[in-house]
Amino acid sequence: MRKDFLTFGNPLIEQPEIDEVVDSLKSGWLGTGPKVKKFEELFGKYKGVKYAVALNSCTAALHLALLAIGIKPKDEVIVPAMTFVATANVVIHAGGTPVLADCEKGTMNIDPADVEKKITKKTKAVIPVHMAGRSCDMDAVMALAKKYNLKVVEDAAHAVETEYRGKKAGTFGDIGCFSFYATKNLVTGEGGMAITNNGEYADKMRILSLHGISADAWQRFGSDGYKHYQAIYPGYKYNMMDLQAALGIHQLKKIDKHWARRQEIWNKYNEAFKNLLVFLPAQIEPNTKHAYHLYTLLLNIDNLKITRDQFLEKMTKNNIGVGVHFIAVHMHQYYRDRFGYKKGDFLSAEWISERTVSLPLSPKLTDDDVNDVITAVTDVLNQQRK
Repeated sequence: MRKDFLTFGNPLIEQPEIDEVVDSLKSGWLGTGPKVKKFEELFGKYKGVKYAVALNSCTAALHLALLAIGIKPKDEVIVPAMTFVATANVVIHAGGTPVLADCEKGTMNIDPADVEKKITKKTKAVIPVHMAGRSCDMDAVMALAKKYNLKVVEDAAHAVETEYRGKKAGTFGDIGCFSFYATKNLVTGEGGMAITNNGEYADKMRILSLHGISADAWQRFGSDGYKHYQAIYPGYKYNMMDLQAALGIHQLKKIDKHWARRQEIWNKYNEAFKNLLVFLPAQIEPNTKHAYHLYTLLLNIDNLKITRDQFLEKMTKNNIGVGVHFIAVHMHQYYRDRFGYKKGDFLSAEWISERTVSLPLSPKLTDDDVNDVITAVTDVLNQQRK
């Protein structure tokens, strides 16, 4: 057993990020300022889009995206049952109704066939989630959007580096939303980004992100002199700080290097676990790029003496941090109580929910760390065979 606890999703923060944060502290620009603007420009260039709006979370980005595309009360938005609850929550925040669609058991991504079954006259949009960094079948999603005149907001929280047929995730739909939370592939501590090629959407999201006022703090207090503002919308406090952007500027420079390290770890895991009582992640689809955000094993619990949750406990006792991505949305109390969902409604999402476990997958991991994870998983599963 390891002597120290291996934290799940521990980010790799190096001296350039630290120096940039210190520079922000010394400059006096702690809130939204020049480094946020620079980070937006760099991320927009990386994604090849016209507009990038830096925010304090991907949840904020999703919420503002739905408001920008015009979601109103009684509008329905289709979201996957297999996702973090934020994807569904934001639909409610925007005044709409989330309608769940099942996922594909192999890819864990939203099932386009089930999406089509859920489309009604009230359906206005769909939010595909690129689960664990694997691109959804965006050809199928966009075909449905065109057929039924739907807006598409991509939840690309896991998918900074993801590509589908040579095109980057987040650039297929009307707006793409990204997360820079501490466990993500690009880290700003807390943070997010909305990207789009639609100037009206970008302007509305930017204004809504800072109380709905017409000029942000950097513009109001800049060297050109004080500028009065007007409240155009009843907005929110969703803006990113320069302290966060200072991290993101340098994290983005290392995105390919970090991706390569996570790919290396991913391949080591696949080789080590191929003969265990697990279902490995599906093969990477041709002409796509997986972001390798989450390494999710599915336990073959029918042939094990323990449940997934008991496996989590044993891994923790072995000083290995693990995660669960995710418990299906319809299995959470709020969604059962409000919408009447029950076990049996989304069979693939439930099957995954009962078996999934995420292992550490960070560029900060040393080879010894990776070997410790492999040893712990192997020992626990081999000891629990029926």
